[in-house]
Amino acid sequence: MTLSLHQAQTIVSGALEFADKNKMKPVSIIVLDARGVLKAAAAQDGTSLRRSDIATGKAHGSVALGMGSRALFKRAKEQAFFIAAATSAIGGSLVPVPGGVLIRDGAGAILGAVGISGCTSENDEAAAMAGIAKAGLVSDPGAD
Repeated sequence: MTLSLHQAQTIVSGALEFADKNKMKPVSIIVLDARGVLKAAAAQDGTSLRRSDIATGKAHGSVALGMGSRALFKRAKEQAFFIAAATSAIGGSLVPVPGGVLIRDGAGAILGAVGISGCTSENDEAAAMAGIAKAGLVSDPGAD
């Protein structure tokens, strides 16, 4: 199974609904497919200049290493040299803080990742998970 454009757009709309409902600061949302290629994106009015780049780094790091960015955050604290090397190896696009969530199908296969940036990392992550749930898919933020 691959991530469809319709599913990616549903993830974006679900994340935006969550952000609006919870009065989050303006966010940027990036949805990548399993290859790390952009599938859908949105930036709310008022997002700061580089939020999309940060959201991309959260999603790209997650899909490149096969773990949600919460797990990457934990690894960054425990294995800083590994995260630095991995960031370099994947071209610098790795932001190891919560807000990058893997998208999985019901069997557990990775379909892609969502990255959100603009509010707190916890709220960014929650919005990503809400969007993934709206699309009927499974979230993997990298939590233990």
